[in-house]
Amino acid sequence: MVTTEKRKKIVVLATGGTIAGLAQDVNQPLRYQAAVLPISQLLDALPPSPVVTQLLSRFDVTSEQVAQIDSKGMTHAIWRDLARRCRQHLDDPLVQGIVITHGTDTVEETAFFLHCVLRANKPVALTCAMLPANAPQA
Repeated sequence: MVTTEKRKKIVVLATGGTIAGLAQDVNQPLRYQAAVLPISQLLDALPPSPVVTQLLSRFDVTSEQVAQIDSKGMTHAIWRDLARRCRQHLDDPLVQGIVITHGTDTVEETAFFLHCVLRANKPVALTCAMLPANAPQA
């Protein structure tokens, strides 16, 4: 008998920011453009590690590009879209948690907004970076 057991999921929602940025010269990582890489490329570039291997063995990781901005450009409309997407995923019983990639300029404001409107019963983690994706120590 073939089982069609569905796997639990982790959802990655992307908004852009430095974490998705690129420096033209990797030796000058502070000269970069934010929000260049889509989330699919960031996830594909994750180096193999025991943590990543274990995660992928236990969960399906899905991703969605909610916005592609320098976080200084965050708007109420993007916050609403992000909250809607979070709510939809949180309501899915297979989703175990959400990771949001974000820029550092407004990450606190986004976290506060989501805390106020979601009342999540599953983890929602925001992550960002001080260096662009192609910096040597990113």
